[in-house]
Amino acid sequence: MTDDRQKAAILDAVHTASNNWQIAFNSGDAEACASYYEENAVMHARPFGTFTGTREIEGFWQKIIDDGFCDVEYIEPKIEAIDETSAILTSSWKMNKAGGVIHKELWVLQSDGTAKLREDDFEAKM
Repeated sequence: MTDDRQKAAILDAVHTASNNWQIAFNSGDAEACASYYEENAVMHARPFGTFTGTREIEGFWQKIIDDGFCDVEYIEPKIEAIDETSAILTSSWKMNKAGGVIHKELWVLQSDGTAKLREDDFEAKM
C-alpha cells in the first residue's frame, strides 16, 4: 500500500471503530465498549482512576452506564495518523450528566483491518 492509502485505511478504521464504540455506549453495552480496546489497553479516566485490561475497562463502563450516564457525543473530533498502523483521536465530548475532554485515544490497526484502543486518556467534568 502507498503511504496515502495506508493513512486513509487507518483513519477510516479509527472513524468506524470510534463511531461503533459510541453506539455501544449509548446502547448501554459495556461489554461491547470494552471490545474496542486491546486486551492489555490502559485507560486513564480522570478523576476516576486508571484501568488496565478489558476486564477492568468493562467494569468501569458498566458502572458509568449503571449510574445513568448515556448519550455520549464527540464534539469536533480530530483524528491524526501517526504512522501506517496507528492514529490519535482528540475531542471534546458531552453526555446527559457530564462533559469533558479526550486528551488522547491511541487507536491501533489490528490484523483484521479494524482499529482498537491501546491507550485512552480522558477527563470528565460533572
